Amino acid sequence: MKLTVLVPVHNEESTIIQILELVRTQQIADVELEIIAVDDGSTDRTPELLRSRAELYSKMIRLEHNGGKGAAVRAGLAVATGEYVLFQDADLEYDPAEYSKLVRPAIKYGADVVIGSRTLAPSCRRIHYLWNKVGNGLVTFTFNCLFNTTFSDTYSCYLMFRRGLVQPGALRSQGFDQQAEILAKCVKRGKVFYEVPIDYHGRTYAEGKKIHTWHVAGVIWTMCRERFSSAGPRRFRT
Repeated sequence: MKLTVLVPVHNEESTIIQILELVRTQQIADVELEIIAVDDGSTDRTPELLRSRAELYSKMIRLEHNGGKGAAVRAGLAVATGEYVLFQDADLEYDPAEYSKLVRPAIKYGADVVIGSRTLAPSCRRIHYLWNKVGNGLVTFTFNCLFNTTFSDTYSCYLMFRRGLVQPGALRSQGFDQQAEILAKCVKRGKVFYEVPIDYHGRTYAEGKKIHTWHVAGVIWTMCRERFSSAGPRRFRT
């Protein structure tokens, strides 16, 4: 199994090398890692640091202007070659040591989508903002109602999916709502979905956290748009 780990990054000079080192050291039986770093127009030392440690990734893409996380994800997906794709933020909120949990349902059960859930009895979880948790709960509940699923954490960074389920050129979302679009396309086109528990070490806004509760409205709008688009009906494996 070949897994593409896509690392979109914007102004993360304090953590980018550490996270890539952690990703590179993951060794999982029967899994080949392709690591793609996408610098989304960083204005700090991130591009310089990436160029200085080219051994830590398979491919690097440099976007001259900051187009948002969605633009970075599209650029990375366009050159990915893995059977599966997994997102990895560069801010150390998520630990690459969890990869072995994520790939297990894909290898053993042929999962099309695996989400690393922060709510399924993690061994530890840093306490973070109440309204972020409320927003994530609302987003997850809305997605489940629209797509008849039972996910517990639709906006975990650790979303792993079969690459063939998502065509980068067909993605319309630019910002944080893009994950909703990707997951919706995967659920409509895939058949087998799993979650696994993961730990979470969320940052504060002072430490660089970027997502806010006001992003919820755009995310829900994108979910509704995808639910009633003509991308095809949802199918379950029998």
